[in-house]
Amino acid sequence: MRVLKSLSLVLLVAGLALVASDAEVKEEDGVLVLTKDNFQSVVEGNEFVLVEFYAPWCGHCKALAPEYAKAAKALAEKNSNIKLGKVDATEEQELSEKHGVRGYPTLKFFRNGTPIEYTGGREKDTIISWLEKKTGPAAKELETVAEAEEFLKEHNVAVVGFFKDRESAECKAFLATANAVDDYPFAVTSSEDVYAKYEAKCGSIVLFKHFDDGKAVFDGEYTEEALKKFVTAQALPLIVDFSHETAQKIFGGEIKNHLLFFISKEAGHMEKYIEAAKEVAKKYREKILFVTIDADQEDHQRILEFFGMKKDEVPSMRIIHLEEDMAKYKPETNDLAADKVELFVSKFFEGKIKQHLLSQEVPEDWDKNPVKVLVADKFDEVAMDSTKDVLVEFYAPWCGHCKQLVPIYDKLGEKFADHESIVIAKMDATANELEHTKINSFPTIYLYRKGDNQKVEYRGERTLEGFVNFLEGKSEEPEVEETEEDQKPEKDEL
Repeated sequence: MRVLKSLSLVLLVAGLALVASDAEVKEEDGVLVLTKDNFQSVVEGNEFVLVEFYAPWCGHCKALAPEYAKAAKALAEKNSNIKLGKVDATEEQELSEKHGVRGYPTLKFFRNGTPIEYTGGREKDTIISWLEKKTGPAAKELETVAEAEEFLKEHNVAVVGFFKDRESAECKAFLATANAVDDYPFAVTSSEDVYAKYEAKCGSIVLFKHFDDGKAVFDGEYTEEALKKFVTAQALPLIVDFSHETAQKIFGGEIKNHLLFFISKEAGHMEKYIEAAKEVAKKYREKILFVTIDADQEDHQRILEFFGMKKDEVPSMRIIHLEEDMAKYKPETNDLAADKVELFVSKFFEGKIKQHLLSQEVPEDWDKNPVKVLVADKFDEVAMDSTKDVLVEFYAPWCGHCKQLVPIYDKLGEKFADHESIVIAKMDATANELEHTKINSFPTIYLYRKGDNQKVEYRGERTLEGFVNFLEGKSEEPEVEETEEDQKPEKDEL
């Protein structure tokens, strides 16, 4: 009896401790506030937990916060067993280091305590869709009209396959796409009542949405590639407004050609130009994505700089092709009238527009100092002089490594200032672009060799001695220095 009483006491104490532990998990807007003291008990005590590691000062985190809270609330209203939590990584540095947090926000999904990387979107619907696909079937079964209505009501975008034969090649392609596309919810039905309600034929795939025309019916080849392109194109509005929330969908989609409208919302450009452009957008829907960028927003100034634009050029438009070099195309006019937009797009697809390469004006004193200042329009004249070896540093004004290199590179210029056949030069690669030389990180240093103008990358030590040895014995392969470089901005950071 004494043993049983002791055991009861132990269990009681343990139970009280558990209640006390649970009570320590605070909530903010339905999101669990996690610390080093409660983190492990939460992720191990719940089957599914999505955790955001954030910094209070991070702009991306601030943009995510309301969507994250909406997702937590929506899941709670569904009585879902998926929980959302957050960790202030600036306060809980030990937790951040343990889970390999290198930037903000970082999201990790825990299934029975085991983490996987979160690869979904940053809006309520895309967060929920990703989570539900990771915790349930890729496509929800809709057996009644009521279920279908509820499913379509609760999702801003949803894809439904109308299939009776689940073993058909078409249905298998649909289900494979449902598995591959995390941002949007998929459902499948064989109910005649649901077919009748939505006027759908057996074997059809329909994307339902709460904007534009309300729905889109797939009419392409039943392959995963074609279906993914259909979904990513049709799930976005005809003309997408660029923001922190939409950036991932814009740049991460299957459509790699984007027409960017640089406008001022304050000046009424949305109403004046963008509405009329929707008809053109419909015509080219799955070939090119139409995107508006509000030049009034301070966060968007870096995008204008990337295209070599000033704010007084707004309104204007550009096309960008998202490959390695992110080729840009500029129209002949800044007129955003619908007919001018269509002409620009049609000429682009006909291959009648030459890639637009940025170039600054040639400075009057470009060759005054030992280190010559090059721009794209002057580059070949100087660097491709077959009588000279020309060493060029391609830099970015904001690059920390480039700033550290300045005094060394200036001394190098002084050393060879009077040399007959060696020229030391530099070029701002954020404001000048070359067709024959693509720069992906800063600083990048090339020697354009005299005689054959062959381009040789310098990868040695960034010291005066290293540069001098390279230039005076350039036929030898320089010793490679392991060094970090500042990368060009990623597509969704533009």
